[in-house]
Amino acid sequence: MTPADDAGPTGVHCRLDELLAEREMTLTHLSELVGVSVVNLSILKNDRARAIRYSTLAAICRALDCEIGDLLVRTD
Repeated sequence: MTPADDAGPTGVHCRLDELLAEREMTLTHLSELVGVSVVNLSILKNDRARAIRYSTLAAICRALDCEIGDLLVRTD
């Protein structure tokens, strides 16, 4: 498998579910705060995303008051 291959696990886990639970925030509320659809946030939350814009990543981290490393962790 090549690094650009879109099949298979990425080796990155998104902790969005855990961070939302810690903050007692819904995915819908986060969607409203960051201007990203619930569907796209759900894809990210369920580790099915293949890419994320820096601006989206920054907006999510601002809304959750966290660092990028709190949101995305290596699993390999």
